[in-house]
Amino acid sequence: MPRAKRIQTAKAAGTAVSTPLRRDAFVAGDIVSVIRQSAPGLSPSEQRVAMALLADVEFAIHASNAELARRARVSEPTVTRFSRSVGCRGVRDLKVRLAQAMAVGRIYLELPPHVGTDLARPALWRSVFQEIRRAIAAAEEGLRREDIERAAEAISRCSKLAAFGVGGGSTLAAMEVQNRFFRLGIAVSHTSDPILMRMIAATFGRGDVVVAISTTGMANEVIEAAGIAKQYGALVVAITRPQSRLASLADIALGVHVPEAPDALKPTASRYALLAAIDLLAASTAYCKPLEAQTRMRRIKYELLKGTEGNSNGPLGD
Repeated sequence: MPRAKRIQTAKAAGTAVSTPLRRDAFVAGDIVSVIRQSAPGLSPSEQRVAMALLADVEFAIHASNAELARRARVSEPTVTRFSRSVGCRGVRDLKVRLAQAMAVGRIYLELPPHVGTDLARPALWRSVFQEIRRAIAAAEEGLRREDIERAAEAISRCSKLAAFGVGGGSTLAAMEVQNRFFRLGIAVSHTSDPILMRMIAATFGRGDVVVAISTTGMANEVIEAAGIAKQYGALVVAITRPQSRLASLADIALGVHVPEAPDALKPTASRYALLAAIDLLAASTAYCKPLEAQTRMRRIKYELLKGTEGNSNGPLGD
């Protein structure tokens, strides 16, 4: 059946159809996603090319036209037509863009083992908790006591404290800095807005501390804001990957690094390492001024329990 007729029939039946791109339409972006979205509207022979490419992207990058055509069981001109159907200028352009797609790593192109089988759920359950335990163990192994104690001592004496972090895990960790340190009576704030980070940093000076957080140590927004605060005399404590750009800038670097697990479907566990480092830093700061910290937390607890049926043995907050 001709392609136009197939599409017309599918539309009449209420079936969603992905229309192939015009032959002269060049499309930027992730070529793997473009191929997946375009495939249903392609001819059967071009669909075979798409399946062969998606099944082994690395092979497609290095294979000749003839090898790719044999793998897909089509002619070489079909491979060329397919390239243009998915918005590339030709086969060479298709291979360049496939190579760019591979730069994200295999875990974003290949499904992990057991997906779609009865083994998936127990394997996932085990691996999620294993990754969390591994992240906390990495934090315990990587953090140095003398660095934590120096940072805690500085924070315990500071006039103001600010936490900077962008992205997912680092944003959450910056929020947690405020949550942990305000209860010690420290004037603390957090932000993940790049402009606001620079503004706050510009108001800091001697006696102030910035906690800069980045799992990679390469977040330019955090590095720039921390650099501004440092140039005006503030002390920079970084919770980040050792030997990274942010670690090199910091006055005190708390080294935390958790290699990513080979499964893109699971949330990253590195945030547990960040939270463990923050808990350790907060507890160490409280121990620098135990009476004051205990007094403030007692007052918080008193106000939370007043007029309620709360449990004095419960957590400080809900």
